Amino acid sequence: MSLSPVALEILETMFLKGNPMKATQITIMEDSKEVSSTNSSSKMSHLAELTSRGYVNSPQEELYVLTDEGKRALGIEPTTKETARTIMSYTPHDKSFNFYVDTDKPLHMHAHSLQDFANKLARVDLKAIEFHMNKDDFEAWFRCLGDQELTKKTTILKEKKIMGEQLRLLLHDAVEQRCQELIELTEQTTPSH
Repeated sequence: MSLSPVALEILETMFLKGNPMKATQITIMEDSKEVSSTNSSSKMSHLAELTSRGYVNSPQEELYVLTDEGKRALGIEPTTKETARTIMSYTPHDKSFNFYVDTDKPLHMHAHSLQDFANKLARVDLKAIEFHMNKDDFEAWFRCLGDQELTKKTTILKEKKIMGEQLRLLLHDAVEQRCQELIELTEQTTPSH
């Protein structure tokens, strides 16, 4: 059974945000603008359907979170502890992310880890962010790190045609949040049998 465009948009919005959300915080975007035609009762109907299918959970009244099944519906498999370690590890210079503002115009700024990338993303020239977003460079680097989630989040941001400071903020928040999730995952102890 496939998802309706609105249900898919709700899952993508929740996936991008990552944190528990109230139904009123879940917005449906189109060309970087919120679509007001999706009324509250329609959104609640879709949330109820997504909850019944196990894609969304409501751990607290009026709060919704995306489940692992919801991520799978978006094509994302859960991240293992080992994968988290790999994603968070230091990359050698030849595999680091190199920021450019245009073709053949390097900024001589390199990110050697995901956290380093987040730190540099906060201060790099906005033209570099837009340049790399348009060339799918961020997705390619996240994919090389083994991070399906950040690859998908970047793809969604690109599809929504978000630009400027909003792009920087959303991408930076996604990377920072992902770093925190990965740190928590790598610090979890494996239950003894």
